[in-house]
Amino acid sequence: MSDFTSAGTTVPITMGTKRSGRLISVITSPIRAASWLGGSFERHWQNVLAAFVQVWANKARSFLTTLGIIIAVMSTITVVSFVQAFGNQMTDILRGFGTNMMFVLPHIPGGMHGRMFGRVLMDVDDARAVGVQCDKVRRVSPMLFSSATIEYGHVKLEDVEMQAGSEQFQTIRKFSADEGRFFGPIDVDSGSYVCVIGRTVLEKLEADESIIGDYVYINQQRFQVLGILEEKGAAFDEDQDDVILIPYTTGVKMFPFMSRFMPFVVEVTAEEDVEEATLQISSVLRTRHGLEPGDANDFRILSQDQILRSFEQVKMIATSVLAGIVGISLIVGGVGIMNVMLVSVTERTREIGLRKSIGGRRRDILAQFLTEAVVLSSLGGTLGIAAAYAICSVASLHPSMVEVPVPIWVVALAIGFSAGVGVVFGMIPAFKAAILHPIDALRHE
Repeated sequence: MSDFTSAGTTVPITMGTKRSGRLISVITSPIRAASWLGGSFERHWQNVLAAFVQVWANKARSFLTTLGIIIAVMSTITVVSFVQAFGNQMTDILRGFGTNMMFVLPHIPGGMHGRMFGRVLMDVDDARAVGVQCDKVRRVSPMLFSSATIEYGHVKLEDVEMQAGSEQFQTIRKFSADEGRFFGPIDVDSGSYVCVIGRTVLEKLEADESIIGDYVYINQQRFQVLGILEEKGAAFDEDQDDVILIPYTTGVKMFPFMSRFMPFVVEVTAEEDVEEATLQISSVLRTRHGLEPGDANDFRILSQDQILRSFEQVKMIATSVLAGIVGISLIVGGVGIMNVMLVSVTERTREIGLRKSIGGRRRDILAQFLTEAVVLSSLGGTLGIAAAYAICSVASLHPSMVEVPVPIWVVALAIGFSAGVGVVFGMIPAFKAAILHPIDALRHE
């Protein structure tokens, strides 16, 4: 308790009065905060309106000033959108092959280990052992690749891609016969001279579906056409339909030396089993090849998931590098804004002096010119985004182009960067205006 004395009278002030004062302060604090925010918003809104008035009063100069920002934002968004669109298409193609598919290839390791190896061998027995001993492997097929010459009637095609595999090659690589049938186990076991051809080969041979059951000559060997593959389209600039498929046993007859250098493709039971399947395959092959602990593998295992992750990493790096290179033009646009704002400060020196003489504070002048710079750069960013959307939309209409969507994150990043450029490059002119002495400003001619 404390006393307050007035004209000889002592009035006690209780703790309850203090508590009431604190309570009233707490209750009214949101009102005071709202009042402050409202006033601040009104001041900033007036600055924004004043900035638009200045932009409209100098339309040509404002457009030329923001042209650098427009081009920078437009090019950045367009480049990123195109890279993302083509990258997503390639990713979809890779996923279409199956993320649980793996390739096992003969491989000579580098360095001293590689020099100690003799000729690296891998045969069909390795593939069979993997299929039997690895419980995480669902299917396995030996593979052979070669270019071939194919003849049908008066037409002769050179350097046609020929692939050889087992009957399970169809399921693993998703090669479906659109017409006729794929070769079966009997064809593979007997090494029959049969083939399945792609749609592009069919067109180049100037033939139609009636070729099924007829004969073609592959490397001067007579093959019966069992079927026509379902159209798959292009992948990585390669026509997947420009191909001939034959049994691998037939391929070994045609190229006997490849029987001791035979890669194979594996389908894992599930995508999450890829890592365990890799360990199982390595264990089986190291045992069969007599490799001791510490010896390098004489084979290489490539998983589709690993290829996909590598491609995603490359896509991310390419996007970042290209966006960074193109984004340098934002700095050029920012320099243009700074130059024009410095000219504007010089032109409006008397206006600044007048505002200061009637009570304008430094921070008010600073906020005014900084707002003008941000409005200029934000307008440029908005026009750049609109131009980028237009370019991507027009490009998507072309029949040979993939759809080019504009990622939302790059739009947000572009508008944020353009506004940031306004803040950074508008700071010097705004500070120059804020520190002007009012008397000197009023005397300025």
